[in-house]
Parts: sequence; C-alpha cells; structure tokens
Amino acid sequence: MGNIGSSGSNSRRRHGGGGGSGRRIHPPPPQVMPPPEVTANQFVYPPAATPYHNYPGYYPAPTTMPAPLPAPYDHHHRTEVDPMWGRYPVAAPPAPAPYVEHQKAVTIKNDVNIKKETLRIEPDDENPGRFLVSFTFDATVSGSITILFFAKEGEGCTLTPMKENVLPPVTVNFQQGLGQKFKQPAGTGIDFSTFEESELLKVGDMDVYPVAIKADASSSDHDESKSNETPSSGSSNSQITQAVFEKEKGEFQVKVVKQILWVNGMRYELQEIYGIGNSVESDVDGNDPGKECVICLSEPRDTTVLPCRHMCMCSGCAKVLRFQTNRCPICRQPVERLLEIKVGPEPEPEE
Repeated sequence: MGNIGSSGSNSRRRHGGGGGSGRRIHPPPPQVMPPPEVTANQFVYPPAATPYHNYPGYYPAPTTMPAPLPAPYDHHHRTEVDPMWGRYPVAAPPAPAPYVEHQKAVTIKNDVNIKKETLRIEPDDENPGRFLVSFTFDATVSGSITILFFAKEGEGCTLTPMKENVLPPVTVNFQQGLGQKFKQPAGTGIDFSTFEESELLKVGDMDVYPVAIKADASSSDHDESKSNETPSSGSSNSQITQAVFEKEKGEFQVKVVKQILWVNGMRYELQEIYGIGNSVESDVDGNDPGKECVICLSEPRDTTVLPCRHMCMCSGCAKVLRFQTNRCPICRQPVERLLEIKVGPEPEPEE
C-alpha cells in the first residue's frame, strides 16, 4: 500500500502537485522556430544560377527557365570560339591579300631620245656671263631641237615661253644618228644674274619650268605642207625634257625633273626602272645574281613593281605572288600594279 500511495502521491506531484481540482494539465505546444535568415555571402550564387528545391523557407520555384551560364572569357581576345570546346579559342583565318593587277608593257617607238644624265650647262666663251645648254641624244630620224626658258606645258604637249621677250626660244635642226652632241648656239644662253634665284631653283606656281627641251622627230615622208608648223606645236612625235637649276658650290647645274613622250596624240610620262639595266646589257647569265628573279633565283627578271619601279621578278613568280601579298620583295612598299617588260627581241612596235 505504501508503494501505491507513494506512487499516487508522486503522480499527483508530477501532474501539478497537490492541487485540489484533479484535472490533467497538458504540456505547452512546441515552439516553431522561424527559418534562418540568409545573410550576404560572397560565395552564394545568384538565384538564376542556383538549383531550386521545394523546401519551405527556401527560394521559390522559378516560373521560367534559368538563364544560361555566360561563355568562358577568351583571354586571347579572339572573336571566334569553338562551339564544342569553348575554353579553347579558334584562330581567325587570315585576311586574303589584296588583288594586284598584272599588265604587259606596250612598246612605243621613240624616234629621238635625250640622255638626261648628260644634260648640263656650259659657259659661253664668246659672251662672258652667259651659259649654254648641252647634252647628248640619239635620233633614228631627222628633226629639230628647241630650247625654251621658263616654259609652261599646255594641251597637246605644247610649250609656251613665259619670258619670250627676254629669252626667246632657240630651234636647231639635226640629222639622224646615235650619240650626237648638242650645244646651244653662242649668244642665246641664259644670264643668271638677271633673274631671281628663287625663279631658277624650283618649278613656278603655274608649273613653269626654268628650262625645257623639246626634240621633234620628222618622218621620212614628212609633208612639205607641214613645214610651217612651229616645233613646239605638238603635232608630231616628240620628247620633252623639263628641268630646274640647282646651285652646288656656288655654281649652277641642271637637274632633270620630268621627261614626256608625245606619240600619236598620246602623252606618256617616262619613269626610270630600277634593275632593268642588268637585264638589257647582255643575255641572262646564271652566274650573275643581278639578272635573276629574286623569288625563284633561276628565271630572268622581266616584271616591274609599281609604283616603286623595281624590276625584280620573273612573270611566273609575279603571277603567283600577286595573290599572296601586296608588298614589293625589295623595298616592302605596297604594290599597285605589276608590269611585265620583255627586254629581249620584240615584234614590230606600234607605230
């Protein structure tokens, strides 16, 4: 009985002690803890890239598909990336070389040629203080040479002297022949002391050249009705050499600026070609490195690069090179055109 009483007493004591009501007292309901607050963390992914779970208190389920992950950064700054191996950049194809035009030279017959390297002035022994123009020329036909000072070129390669009252033009006839020596007649030379030095050393504002030489060629069947035409009228085939004076060590010299051909009503400006002399001097010799193509080192040079005017390639290499690069093999300047010039025997030139 003591055990039972003791048990009942303990039971009452456990359920509320010795209260007199005797009703059962239930324990309080468990407290529901609020979901933990998500604090800022530099390692937390943004919601668009984080997988979603249907747990209470977590991110709500997305209504649209998450955005795709950004493409990997291209450290080589390439614009194209392999679609399968995105981490490895694909090299962009090289840009094709610009197309270079390849032309063949047309032979033009020049009946009179003034060798510009021989052009100079000499003192007039009979008239102290005056100077005469002299040079060497080749002529396959007869014709005439006219010396003009301070001349301006007009339409049709006509030359007009701008100071005709001071220095009138001088015309001298010649016969055909090679290596002929020309010297201006005495008393018709120029006196440098009567002109400003600035007028002599440069081309004028209106393209007036201090000295101009025109060599007119006369064909064998030259009509007598044309004999009254002035030599500078531009009606026949001719060559014009335009020059300025330059002063060296106190003395005046002649410097050629431009040479022009007037053939069959067409105007051509002569340009010097670098390297053509090696091909013209004699037949191609395999032991002479100055005559072979700089690309294949076997064929003779026959193609000139423009505008730098280097004759350095054969026509075969030039045709291949123009699709690969637009740089001259010699000076690395941009190439605009390739001109093929045959320096060997040629068919009859155009008249």
